Amino acid sequence: MARALYIHWPFCLKKCPYCDFNSHVRDRVDHELWLERMLLDMVYEHEQSPQGPLTSIFFGGGTPSLMPPQLVDALLSRAEHLWGFDEAIEITLEANPSSVEAANFDALAKAGVNRVSLGLQALDDAALKFLGRLHSVEEGLAALDVAQGAFERVSFDLIYARPDQTAEQWESELSRALSFGTRHLSLYQLTIEPNTRFATDVRLGNFVPLEDDPSADLFQLTRELTAAAGLPAYEISNHAVPGEESRHNLTYWRYQDYHGIGPGAHGRRGGFATMRHRKPENWLSGAEVSGHGMKECRTLDAAEATSEAMLMGLRLAEGIDVGDIAERFGFDAAQLVDPAKLRLFENFGLVKTSGQHIEVTYKGFGVLDALLGELVATELVLS
Repeated sequence: MARALYIHWPFCLKKCPYCDFNSHVRDRVDHELWLERMLLDMVYEHEQSPQGPLTSIFFGGGTPSLMPPQLVDALLSRAEHLWGFDEAIEITLEANPSSVEAANFDALAKAGVNRVSLGLQALDDAALKFLGRLHSVEEGLAALDVAQGAFERVSFDLIYARPDQTAEQWESELSRALSFGTRHLSLYQLTIEPNTRFATDVRLGNFVPLEDDPSADLFQLTRELTAAAGLPAYEISNHAVPGEESRHNLTYWRYQDYHGIGPGAHGRRGGFATMRHRKPENWLSGAEVSGHGMKECRTLDAAEATSEAMLMGLRLAEGIDVGDIAERFGFDAAQLVDPAKLRLFENFGLVKTSGQHIEVTYKGFGVLDALLGELVATELVLS
């Protein structure tokens, strides 16, 4: 079974207006101190759950490409010493496409990073400015070129369904993106998250989000273009050449064990849910006093774990086997899904079933959140 490690680097040069991730802007970062405390957090995680080897590591943020390569190298060396590495381990680092960060790509590859996820976000300079990005299209594509020369595998992100974006504009932008030859794309509809600057802007009337119907049209167009290019959707927002899926994210979506270290990191391992302190200063203090940055470690209730496994798995094109999940967590399979609702949604073409296997259809993914709210049982009793 897969076992993954997530490492959160919380710092950014600027907070993007759409971002609700645990990211912070600081004038100065003491890298030696952060390495010391990260290693403490990692050793503590290993002591709680030493099983290995690791099949994937993901540096997320924040902006992990701001980390000095020697810090990345030290963290990877300790992780390998503690858990061991699977011979086909995937080591991903999220990166911003600035020329300064791209200059570190070769050194990061030498440290062991073999996959990069590049935050291009748009191929239009006006859109990049609206999204609060610090790079231009030209700088982003230059960084992509450097990344493709440095790493074995490259993915990049784009945000679509931006205000007033037309189908013609998105088709042109996505077609251009598909021409670059990367084998994985993460394509996200712009979502106005609470407690972001965009949420404030919308409330003040500074811009109007794209309406639901044209957003749905862009979602359908995205599916069609990526499938035609040989990068079908394997998850609602992620598209890849078969075999090039993100192994680390599949660990989440298949509800397998992963450790999380660094500010705000979550984990699921050995039947426990873990959460680190979000604020960098609180996490640092916790690591100093306790030898870890843990804020909460609690036993996962079987009903909660079952619901999480179903909600995560139904995001995948491969779907879920209800019988396998029921057996894993000690439930009767008949409890997990309302058969009447399942038949109704199948008749509407939103899901398809084969025995105890359920997959969300192309049509169903367009209304996934509402569908999952109706389909996945929330009140479960152990058999």
